[in-house]
Amino acid sequence: MAEEEQKTEEVDNQTEEQAENQTEEDVQPASEDSTEAEEEKELTPEEKIEALEKEIADLKNQMLYKAAENDNWRKRMVQQKEDAVTYANASLLEDLLESLDNFDRTVDAAATATDVKSIADGIKMINGNLVKMLEDKYGLTAYGTEGDDFDPDIHEAIGRQEDENVEKETLAQVYLKGYKLKDKVIRHAKVMVKVPVSK
Repeated sequence: MAEEEQKTEEVDNQTEEQAENQTEEDVQPASEDSTEAEEEKELTPEEKIEALEKEIADLKNQMLYKAAENDNWRKRMVQQKEDAVTYANASLLEDLLESLDNFDRTVDAAATATDVKSIADGIKMINGNLVKMLEDKYGLTAYGTEGDDFDPDIHEAIGRQEDENVEKETLAQVYLKGYKLKDKVIRHAKVMVKVPVSK
């Protein structure tokens, strides 16, 4: 009985030794592999410098590309702004060409006309068409009529005269019409103003 127990212990000891040896063998190659991989990954100082120089060169190229792109964008914006200012009135001028053509025809007709009224009617018609086009298409409106209330914000008084028949300042005469572009005054009306008689 004692012999059997001794044999069992020997077998167990041998099994443990084999397991330990096998574990050491398994672990050892893995450790060697990782060491080799680390040696392969580690770069020499020269290689590190070369890699950094390449990265710096790439960054410089990117920076120069972006700077050139920004410069081109700025130049395009400046050119577009200049074009907008230069050709801002192109549409208005095109619309005025028809009226200029009509004036040329009227001038030519006036050279041989015997009826002054027909020339005057032609000029009135051109004026009416021009005013209507400016009002409808561009929002330009004339203002200033005798009898209107005087408003210093839109009228420029070039003279005053007392009038016992008025209770407040009104327009006695309009020397030059005022004009608004939509709601903005672009030329003040030049007027003579009637004022109440001072007591």
